[in-house]
Amino acid sequence: MKKFDTVPLSATKRKTIMAHYGIIDFGSNTIRLCIYSVECTPRKPLQKKDIDILLNYKVMAGLAAHIKDGAMTNAGIKKAIKTINAHLRRASHFSCERIDIFATAVLRNCTNSREATAAIEAGIDKRITILSNEEEAHLGYLGACLDRSLGNGTMVDIGGGSTELTHIYDGLDLDKVSIPQGSLSSFANYVQGLLPSSKEVESIAKHFRALASKEGANVYAASQLYGIGGSIRSAAKVYGDLCNDGERYEYLLPEHLDAILSLYNKDPEAFARQALHTVPDRIHTFIPGCIIIREIFSLCKAERLDILKFGVREGYLAERVLVKPIGNNE
Repeated sequence: MKKFDTVPLSATKRKTIMAHYGIIDFGSNTIRLCIYSVECTPRKPLQKKDIDILLNYKVMAGLAAHIKDGAMTNAGIKKAIKTINAHLRRASHFSCERIDIFATAVLRNCTNSREATAAIEAGIDKRITILSNEEEAHLGYLGACLDRSLGNGTMVDIGGGSTELTHIYDGLDLDKVSIPQGSLSSFANYVQGLLPSSKEVESIAKHFRALASKEGANVYAASQLYGIGGSIRSAAKVYGDLCNDGERYEYLLPEHLDAILSLYNKDPEAFARQALHTVPDRIHTFIPGCIIIREIFSLCKAERLDILKFGVREGYLAERVLVKPIGNNE
């Protein structure tokens, strides 16, 4: 009988470890807690299939509305502390290896950023990382790459307080620009009631065009856009529900935004009643977000926007928490 050499089991299998990580995303519109279960295999690039989202819990804190004369108010600071502490209590049930908190435009751009950040950190007894414009855009790109391979084009991230554009070429994120206007800041600065009037719609578009021009965003022209963030996902959901019999879309075209805005302009209150069923927590910021998306289509002379599942939070998880290279599933 021929004798076969045996190989220890440990040599035939890579050691796989499942670990939980918490990330709190402190944004201008929402403060969101995500708990990730990650399959950590040594020397293996991180892929989408390695990540399970155990909890995705958001609070519509609306902190951009608590910016007065450029500074975050005491009421805004107290609201942030209360919301984050509630998230930390939720996260305590998941035995996380670590819990990270990062903030974007709302803390980055307020004139009392240092004082507000220190007050919130004291109230939650944890450190907050404030991402720069460039870091936010880069982490958004890394997160998007977990979802799929990206061809040449421009990536769009519409937040509550800012809009980030990133030029993608040959598998790299190159130039980046941050336009200091998002869905919630548009609502807070230009809308008097719950829904924008026709004059306010034009005001939001006009000011976004002016800011984009000032930042030199016209150089981000591309036929293909890639989108991350709640404003973009919400636009696709509402278009499917209100304009196309509930069909789900993973992309947007310029005519989709035209259809949404046309339906809104015909009867804003009737539109809002219908949209409440699809985006109840974004009804006040939904139209401002759609206006920005439509302006970006025009600015970039784009034909299509593909919607990506992962973004800044997942990029932060990969680069700042796990510190692993990123692979794709293709």
